[in-house]
Amino acid sequence: MKRGGARRWPGLQAGVLGLTLWLAACATTPVDPGPTPEPAPPPPPSGPSAPAPTGLSPATLPGWDDEDHLAAFEAWAGGCTVARDAASRTQCDRAMHLKQTSRPVTPSAARAFLETGFTVVAAETADGRPGLLTAYFAPEYAARRAPDAEFDMPVLARPAGWTRGQVLPVRAEIEAAAPTAPLAWMRAEDLFFMQIQGSGYLTFEDGSRARAAYAADNGRPFTGIARPMTEQGLLPANGTSGEAIRAWLAAHRGPEARAVMALNARYIFFAMDPDDGGHPNGAAGIPLTARRSIAVDPAHWRYGDLVWISADGGNLRGARASYRGLVVALDTGSAIRGPVRADFYTGRGAAAGEEAGAVRHPLRMWRLVPRD
Repeated sequence: MKRGGARRWPGLQAGVLGLTLWLAACATTPVDPGPTPEPAPPPPPSGPSAPAPTGLSPATLPGWDDEDHLAAFEAWAGGCTVARDAASRTQCDRAMHLKQTSRPVTPSAARAFLETGFTVVAAETADGRPGLLTAYFAPEYAARRAPDAEFDMPVLARPAGWTRGQVLPVRAEIEAAAPTAPLAWMRAEDLFFMQIQGSGYLTFEDGSRARAAYAADNGRPFTGIARPMTEQGLLPANGTSGEAIRAWLAAHRGPEARAVMALNARYIFFAMDPDDGGHPNGAAGIPLTARRSIAVDPAHWRYGDLVWISADGGNLRGARASYRGLVVALDTGSAIRGPVRADFYTGRGAAAGEEAGAVRHPLRMWRLVPRD
């Protein structure tokens, strides 16, 4: 879903965000993390947050017994075909064989597959401290075929002759120009958020639906607006969740909100595709699985990697206490950088978006390395 806004490039892309304003820039682009939380101290040597020994069975991971191993197996089997190394292909073939010969695969068989087919290697930051988990989602928005007082922001198609890396005018200049053959019309704050995510699903007045997919960008860097909003006193430091930012923009719709959104010079252009009712593709070209897919830094991870995440202590209002379990690396984003940095795909729709906007948790990650 590669977010184009702030996160990824192709899939949910544009970024898939990757979300994210409040967290970082899918194409699909990631969410702006806003003020970076103070890193938590290294986890204690024992307890639920204890680091797992490197090179041992996944069964040594903290919280392994509580995992839904079957759901994790199905998610990895659905994305492992993008892996290119020999060991991963071997384990992927094993997974396909298990699915074909065991109808259905049982939770115990899935657990045994994971424990015998992989070893654990911890990912580490340079200073040994936790990294950062943010989240993104596939937004669903109302749209119009013609503009009105509320739906006054055009969804623009890719400019003719556009090439990747081409530098075009900044957001404010693009929005000030007369639109040419807009694809749809949206509320300004909704379009802004969809551009951060890199794609989204639109519902028109007649009930018809479409997916707005990343098609191009203006070549400008992503700038999150959470931090400047707190610096200007528009929102409190711990109140910069995606929902809080969007609510402020909606309440100040017009010149005031547009001035804030203009702080992010990056602009995304879209193409309209049919809505198949599923989830968008990540940058790996594989449909994302809600709560089982992450965007990562391709300099440190490979698409198809199976990853254990453990994230506690989010500091945003409304945040869940923790995120722990197996996920698959299927996406990337321009704001997702570093060996212990991930953007968690929460799913599609308003509830997923509300959750995603409150994810900013200190993070530990482990790579599950396929056995030869």
